[in-house]
Parts: sequence; structure tokens; C-alpha cells
Amino acid sequence: MNMKRLLITVISLLALSTGLFAKGETYSYDYWDDIEKSPDAYRVSHMVYAPDLGLEKPLKNPSSLFAIDNYLYVVDTDNSRIIKLEYTSKKTLELVEIIDHVNPSPLLEDNYFKNPKDIFVSDYDGTIYIADTDNGRVIKTDKDLNVLMVLKEPTDPTYDPSKSYFPTKVVADDKGRVYILSKNVNKGFLKYEYDGSFAGYYGASKVIISAAQRFWKKFSTEEQKARMQLFVPTEYSNCYIDNEGFIYAVTHSFEEWDLLSGKASPIRRLNALGSDILITLGYEYPIGDLQWGNAGGVKGPSWITDITVLDDEVYLALDETRGRIFAYNNQGYLLFAFGGRGNIDGFFRKPESIEHIGKDLFVLDSLNCSITVFTPTTYGSLIYQATEQFAVGEYDDSADTWAKVLEYNGNYDLAYIGLGKSYLRQKRYKEAMEYFKLKRDRRDYSKAFKYYRKEWIEKNFAWLSVVIIILILTPLIIRWIKRIKWEISTL
Repeated sequence: MNMKRLLITVISLLALSTGLFAKGETYSYDYWDDIEKSPDAYRVSHMVYAPDLGLEKPLKNPSSLFAIDNYLYVVDTDNSRIIKLEYTSKKTLELVEIIDHVNPSPLLEDNYFKNPKDIFVSDYDGTIYIADTDNGRVIKTDKDLNVLMVLKEPTDPTYDPSKSYFPTKVVADDKGRVYILSKNVNKGFLKYEYDGSFAGYYGASKVIISAAQRFWKKFSTEEQKARMQLFVPTEYSNCYIDNEGFIYAVTHSFEEWDLLSGKASPIRRLNALGSDILITLGYEYPIGDLQWGNAGGVKGPSWITDITVLDDEVYLALDETRGRIFAYNNQGYLLFAFGGRGNIDGFFRKPESIEHIGKDLFVLDSLNCSITVFTPTTYGSLIYQATEQFAVGEYDDSADTWAKVLEYNGNYDLAYIGLGKSYLRQKRYKEAMEYFKLKRDRRDYSKAFKYYRKEWIEKNFAWLSVVIIILILTPLIIRWIKRIKWEISTL
């Protein structure tokens, strides 16, 4: 009987030791870039397929999700249609309408879609933008699908007309400025003003060629130059505009060895000038997985295929390589990661798009033609709550919530750092230093130490002044006494 129990224990331990890559458990990375398993931050609520939505025709190569209020749009590309769903209070998705065309307009020769790849709906005035990809246009309509404008290929000297115009992604700000990603355009976003005029390119990366590359190119033959890698700007693969009007852009156009050094930036937050202002203060840069391995024949770094941003500035990136979701806070710390490749619930064959309504997540699998709905667990909700409380200045409450997180996961580095930051804001510098030291957060430890040193000096200024005066006067007094003694001895 004891041998049987021992065998069961050994098998259980082996299962736990391999569970991360076999079962897709939730995890994060510690200071040493080692995997730290954790309780699940999200659970699968349910899987949704075409029959569940009452659709007679199954989904075919769906490519994008878009959420606004309680509505979720699914771009069913190869069926040339967009499906509008409602996310009900019962956490179910119900069909609202199927959109395969806009209303007839003199601006259009054909008002039906041809393999559309994206949709964007403005939360400012309900304006709809549809990337009608194979028709080579972005259609702007009102909420009733009346055509307001058609954004076609730019007629501009900076645009190469030899490349076909295939808009794949579209977002717009509250001023009506439209940003379009087009296939084969590597100068960033195509930017259009509210009146439809082409305003140039936005967010293009600067190309940096090393001195060694310049040297070899200088002495290379024409044939060798032709075989050399072309130094071109990054081509973005997807985008999301947050509630402050900043565009999060993702790309997997980079060299693997540039990731860990921060030279490559697969996730960017672009300001009005198109400059990357993403904060990266975490242990490592926000690049997805840090351990690439070769499990199940899958190798190489994470390829971020889509991104969504919550109202608290937590952003969640979807990894096409291993089917994982990575959640980062606005400082660049990894909150948690989960998911995997496979055919079971919570796993994906080809994850294509991610969206959110509230804190609930929706992931579109283009190969499995399904939508997975995730809802936060108590553990995940506590992480969000602590993050939001700190952001709005509720430092005492934030500390209490981080303490609850530690009850679920005593190895969670960010909870200790969160406690340290809460104590720092509460001017409890010594306690903050202890938590920062525990998790090797040198930057925040130095900040807490600076304030602690200043506070200590201010509290002890009186006796410090006395000590300093004594230290200054003591040699003078001793010298004076010695002088008097010498004068007396010479009389």
C-alpha cells in the first residue's frame, strides 16, 4: 500500500514538473528569468463555434475581432462578411446581424465586401471603418452603414504604386484621423486626415546600419550586395488604439538576437509624433517568452500577432508561436502568461486576434474557427484590483490587496514590488526598502533609500548637529589646551 502511494506521489510530481509546457499553466518570470508557476489568472468560460451562434455557414479563415461596449465584431474573411455579436449579462455571445455589404453609394462601384480583414468602430460617434482588403479600400460609414468616405491607394510621390494596395488593419482617433496598415508597406501606417486627404506615414522605424555592415557593403561586389539583407523599416502586423489615443503597434519583423537586448521592440506605444513611448521597467523587455526551447517542434521567440489594452493600461499580447497570452502593466512588468498550442479548451491552433469587454477576453482561432471566452479568476481579479488601486492613489488599499495576492501565490515577485511601491507612496521608506531588496528591485530600492536617508537626517538633525560641532571643536579645544600647557611650561 505504501509503495502504491509512493508511486502516485512520484507520478504527480513528474506531472507538475512538466505541466507548464504540457498543460499551459499560468506562469511568470522571476528576476533570474526562471519560470514561476502561479494560480490561474483566467479560466475558460466557454468556446464558441458558428453553430452556437446560429450561423448556417461556418466561419472560414476569420482574421480579426473588434469590441465596443457589449458588442463583438468578428471579421469572417473568406466568407466576405462581418458578424456582429452581443455579449450578454449571462456571459453568452448572441448573433445581432451579419454584414456583408454597405448601403449603395455613388462612391462605390461595388458595395459588397471582398475578403475584409478588419473593422473599427469609433466610440466617439459610432463611425465604422472597414478594411475591405481585396477590394483595395477602407470604407468609412455611419452607424447605419451609409457610406461617408472611401479611402483608397494614396496618390503621393512617396507611395510606391507598384505595390498593390491591400489594407489589412485600420484604427481611427476621436478627431477622425485614420491609420491604416497595408500589406507590403514598410514605412509605418498610412495616415489620412478627417477629410480623407493622405497625410503621409506614421510610426515608421528608423533604420540603423552598424559600422561593420557599412564596411562590408563598401567592399562588396554588386552580386554580393544583391544577396545582402535589405535594411528596411519595420513592417507592423497589427495595432490597437487605447482610450488615451495612443496606438499600440506589434510586429514580428526583427532578428531574434536583438530581442533580449531591447534593440528590437515587438510591442510599441506610439505617440502623436509616431515615437515609441512604451515604458519598459520590468525585469526584461516585453517580448513574450524568455525561454524559447524546442518543445513539440515549436521553437524561436514569441511572435506577437495582436494586442488589446484594458482601461487600466494593462495590455495583453497574443503569441502566435506558442498560443500564449502575456499580460503586462503600464510599467512593462509581466503580470502573468497562460495558454498554449493544441485542440483542448484554452489552447489554440492558430491564434489570430484578441479583444476584451471589461476584463473578459476573447481569442479568435483562425484555423479552428472558434472564439474562446476567458473570465478572470479571483487571483487574476486581485492582481487587476491592486494595479488599479495604486494607479488612482489608493495606496493603503493597494497594499492590502497585494497582501491578498501573496496568500494565493507567495512567490509572486510583482506583489512584493507592489507592496514596496505602496509603502514608498505612504512614506514608509524602510519597509519599502525591505520589499524591494527581497525581489532585487535596485531602481526602486535606491529611490526608497534616498528618501529614507533624507528622512533619517531630518529626524536626527539636532543631535547630528551637536555631534558635528563636537567633532569640529574637539581638535580646537585639545590644541588650545596643549598651547596653554606649553606656555605654562615655558614660564
